[in-house]
This record gives sequence, structure tokens and C-alpha cells, in this order.
Amino acid sequence: MTVDASNALLRWYDSRKRALPWRAEPDEKPDPYRVWLSEIMLQQTTVAAVRPYFESFVRRWPTVADLAAADEAEIMAAWAGLGYYARARNLVACAREVAERGAFPDDEDGLRALPGIGRYTAAAIAAIAFGRRAVPVDANVERVVARYFAISTPLPAGRAEIHEAAERLFPADRCGDMAQALMDLGSAICTARSPQCAACPLADGCAAVGQGEPQAFPVKAPKPARPRRRGFAYWVEHDGDVLLVRRPNSGMLGGMLALPTGAWSESAEPGEGAPVPADWTDAGSVRHIFTHFALDIRLLCAQVPARGTGNIWWPAHRLEEAGLPTLFSKLARCGLAWREGAYERA
Repeated sequence: MTVDASNALLRWYDSRKRALPWRAEPDEKPDPYRVWLSEIMLQQTTVAAVRPYFESFVRRWPTVADLAAADEAEIMAAWAGLGYYARARNLVACAREVAERGAFPDDEDGLRALPGIGRYTAAAIAAIAFGRRAVPVDANVERVVARYFAISTPLPAGRAEIHEAAERLFPADRCGDMAQALMDLGSAICTARSPQCAACPLADGCAAVGQGEPQAFPVKAPKPARPRRRGFAYWVEHDGDVLLVRRPNSGMLGGMLALPTGAWSESAEPGEGAPVPADWTDAGSVRHIFTHFALDIRLLCAQVPARGTGNIWWPAHRLEEAGLPTLFSKLARCGLAWREGAYERA
């Protein structure tokens, strides 16, 4: 990218940048805490989904020290619905380590040593929060760069070539603005399906535009079919309260409150993993898509005469306060519908 093209992109950004709650105003110094929090939340998640969570978090925990001092269960509950729950566990660990240090490291190496911060996130924080010459390449930047240079090596193998090309186009200064400009360009103009090349400040030098097929880039290798698993979850109710469990910290949805379940596999059978013996009623099933597999999970419901000791019993009419992850919120709706029918039949 020529200096003129870089300048054109930065001029475009100065007049058209998105107003996002984690971005500093032109006359403000970026807050590393807000930059870090937004980047963790934005991993594999859209801006629209993240915005309300970010605003809620900074209201409750306005500094990294506040977040570090918070109860982990409260943070996990506040995260519920945002997905990829390992991010939330790493968020807590990182906040506590930064609070102990007294501040965020201001370079990529120091940032990458913190829990939950990889190559892209370290570069984004270093560039945006600290003005370092770092090159963050997210999906939007990847698409813009692949098109500008017409990089034909299929993903994921082509990512190294794309990152090398991105290194060449970042200026010596305003790296944070350049990163955000490329992100905004990919989000608003250089979109995956309908790029608006006539409105793009980089169109004159874009190799993909010159070839007449910008949508052909980045080239993606065929995706393998997503495996499908099945499972059973259990709604155990006593006197208006529902049995919940806290899932192990390691594994899927780790550390979150949930309904009890059996194992998720291709051969799961009813009753596997049931927390108590009961006369189960089928209350329907939901399908949930994880990154590496699709899950069909069926809910079995029962009312029991007594509650066991050492368990978590939650009022059924207040389940929305439990911070259940999305999968279990879907199942809870099935359970609530079942109990309404059960009481109507009684």
C-alpha cells in the first residue's frame, strides 16, 4: 500500500469511524482496560452482540481493579449468553494478574504473557491502547488485505502471507488508527458478501478490484462437515425450585451454572447422567451449534419428593437471574413450558 493509499484510508477513518463505547475520543487517551475488555469480548463475536455486555461490565466494574476484586461467579453470570466461556475465565485470571502488577504491559510480548491474550489481541491492545507499531489482523483486516493484494493462497494456510502483507501497509505512526480503520472498512465497505467498492478509499490500488472479482478473496478451503452429537439434560423440580449444577471449570461451558446433563456423544441414551432416579417426562429438544460440533439435546423433566443436600436449588420463576448460558436458557424455556402444563393437568 502506498503512502497515498494509507493517508486516504486514515482520512476516511477520521470522518467515518464507528462510534463505539470502548473507543477514545480524538482528544482522549485510550483506556487500556476498556480496549482489553472489548477485544476479549469481540473474539468470535459481533459488535452488536458485544456492545450491551461491554456497557454493563464497565458500569459494574469500571476499572480492572474492580473486575479483579469481583466474585468470579458474578462475572460468569454477567457473561452468560455471550458464549465461548473460556474467555470469561481467562478474563478473571487476566484482571487479577494485571491488578497485582498495577498496570497492563504496554508491548506485545508483555501482553501475550497474560491469560487469554494471543497474537492478535496483544497486537490490538499494543497498537490501540499504547500507540505501539503493532499489526493486529482480525477477520475484517484479513479480508481487506487479502483483496487489496489479491492473495490467492487458501485459508487457513494463507494467513501467514496475509499477515506479512499487512505488515507492509501499516505506517510507522497511527498504527492504532490504521488497525481500527481497516476493521471499520471491512465491517462497513469491504464486506464479505456485497463489497461497496465504489465507496472504498482503497479501490484504485486494490488488486482484487482490478481483477473484477473482489468477492473471490480471501480464498477459503472447503470446510469439513461439522460432527453431530446428542445428549440429555434434566429438569429436576421440587416445591417450585429447580436443580442446577456448576459445570467443571475445564471443558465446555466451564464454570457456568446449568441443568444437569449426561455426556454429549453420538450414542447418548436417555437416563445417562441423570442426577436422581425419577419418572421422566420428555419436554422436547433443542439444537445448539458449537464451534466444532452441533448438539441435539433433549430435556427430561420430573418432580421429586425431596431435595438432596449440597445441591443448588433455584426458584423456577427466577431462572433468568441464574446467568445460564444460551444452551441452557433454551432448555429452561422447554422446562418452564413443561411445568406450566404439569400444573394445568394437576
